[in-house]
Amino acid sequence: MARKAAIIGGGVIGGGWAARFLLNGWDVAVFDPDPQAERKISEVLANARASLPALSDIPMPSEGLLSFAGTITEAVEGADYVQESVSERLELKHRVFAQIQQSAPNVLIGSSTSGFKPSELQERAANPGSIFVAHPFNPVYLLPLAEVVPSPQNPPEAVERAKDILRDIGMFPLHVRKEIDAHIADRFLEAVWREALWLVKDGIATTEEIDEAIRMGFGLRWGQMGLFETYRVAGGEAGMKHFMAQFGPCLQWPWTKLTDVPEFNDELVDLIAGQSDAQSGHHTIRELERIRDSNLIGFLRALKDRNWGAGKVLRAHDDKRKAALHAEGKIGDGAPLVMAHLRVLPGWIDYNGHMTESRYLFAGSETCDNFLRLIGADMDYVAGGHSYYTAESHVMHLDEAKLGDALTGTVQVLGADEKRLHLFLSILKDGAPVATVEQILLHVDMKAGKSCPAAPEVLAKLMPIAEAHKALPRPEAVGRHVGQRKS
Repeated sequence: MARKAAIIGGGVIGGGWAARFLLNGWDVAVFDPDPQAERKISEVLANARASLPALSDIPMPSEGLLSFAGTITEAVEGADYVQESVSERLELKHRVFAQIQQSAPNVLIGSSTSGFKPSELQERAANPGSIFVAHPFNPVYLLPLAEVVPSPQNPPEAVERAKDILRDIGMFPLHVRKEIDAHIADRFLEAVWREALWLVKDGIATTEEIDEAIRMGFGLRWGQMGLFETYRVAGGEAGMKHFMAQFGPCLQWPWTKLTDVPEFNDELVDLIAGQSDAQSGHHTIRELERIRDSNLIGFLRALKDRNWGAGKVLRAHDDKRKAALHAEGKIGDGAPLVMAHLRVLPGWIDYNGHMTESRYLFAGSETCDNFLRLIGADMDYVAGGHSYYTAESHVMHLDEAKLGDALTGTVQVLGADEKRLHLFLSILKDGAPVATVEQILLHVDMKAGKSCPAAPEVLAKLMPIAEAHKALPRPEAVGRHVGQRKS
């Protein structure tokens, strides 16, 4: 039975939490008195459905059930976890916690607060030990970080249980061991924000120029190496000590105004807002969200391929769900396996304005590779000297795919034995095939250069899927030769 999460507050952050839980198979109940809450969450959920599956290399779990509650009591009834994402007003959060704990006194309550310490949130609570900070980053459904900040009143076992729940939905719970205002990440962001405001106010740079400085330079480095590892590399072979010796004295120079705050008045607001409108006003917020999500997917996929940074979290989540799928013994039941989610990129388009023929085969290759990872024939397996080689492929082009189209790759196992694997791959757009690829793969001893039986642990995962797929209808295109007319 699916577990249930209650989301209290359905704004941008609450909606992101709802999407993250739903798409990882949890049932979700949302409470938000805003009459537009359902519309807003549906828009966030649409973005999440179009993006989060693209980070997974195995079938996504069945989506949970979403409901909207009329009261906090109704929302938290039967909940295994509660995430509070109401406005940053301490007295409001206290009232919300009190209402939650009247109905569910022992349920874990994570707060999305950006600045309050857990000890402040716990004041006057009936059960302070169940309230802690779980601070995410937008978009919650894509970015894995959640700063988990307990106070001395939180039992260690409760904190570990909360971290396990966050890992279960693919997040990275960063345990902040000592509570402090604004936790860790927002303290950095606040420092950068203050300095940026001064640069604009003093006429040094525009909002666009500041954004370019970040996204064309150090922002790219930070996204994959962070701060200290980036500076360690900057120190050269001598490492961090050399970097500190070289640049440490700069800390005494009057470079920044980080300890000063510009006067926050209408003039400053109008200046910032006007420049921001000139920079980005030609896009709607929803368009910017989709651009952001698409870029994040590409960045995260690159890190996942290298098992680095946030990519390690994605791999670990896949591995955990993969093990659970095999343990359940139901993998492959009822339908071809959804193994890939792709989006048609500008470089995939030919002179006719639609996806070039090589990319249909690429989409099939991505789908097949993900299936091989699912059965354990991954890069570690290849490093051990064995792999599946493609012996034959037959591609059928059935429809056009154009720039920006979302594609889904599915796998049906037509046959398998110790050495051979017969697959039928479908590349779908809006549920209809734009291409199919029928493939024969041979299992090979790479050193000997000849076929050999696959490892028992691979066959133990492959053969139940092959057996389950025997019950599926055989695709009409199977076995067709080139140029064969349709019957």
